[in-house]
Amino acid sequence: MFSRRKPSVPGRIDTLVGPQTVLQGDLAFAGGLHIDGRIVGRVHPSAAGAEATLWIGEQGSVEGRVEAQQVVIHGAVKGDVHGHERVVLGATARITGDVHYGAIEMTLGARVDGKLVPGGAAAPATASPAIAAPAPAAPAAGVLTLTHPEP
Repeated sequence: MFSRRKPSVPGRIDTLVGPQTVLQGDLAFAGGLHIDGRIVGRVHPSAAGAEATLWIGEQGSVEGRVEAQQVVIHGAVKGDVHGHERVVLGATARITGDVHYGAIEMTLGARVDGKLVPGGAAAPATASPAIAAPAPAAPAAGVLTLTHPEP
């Protein structure tokens, strides 16, 4: 009846960032991108509205804004996540930032230190990919804020 399968997202992997790879700078991609390494910078589709699927493996991490039509996260992201159609968060997902989604699927154990914002529409990118700590504020209507105490 219940199973512990990893959620599947259709698509194929066109580009792989391996576990020993560290990339500093923005990464624009088309098709499918799987990250098992570390990226310090923004990850986004190469063209507006392009079909783009992003997978971040358990060993993968991104320090910067993440954006794609479909986003699947099993690793760590320090920055906002924008999944225009769908965001899937596995049990080992660790997000420090807001998650903007069209549809969302979360597995027990996923951690989001930020807001879940429905709608999936991308907010304008800032000029700098630097990450600032989110300022405490009262949640807006329709926004769910999740916090997790530090161990």
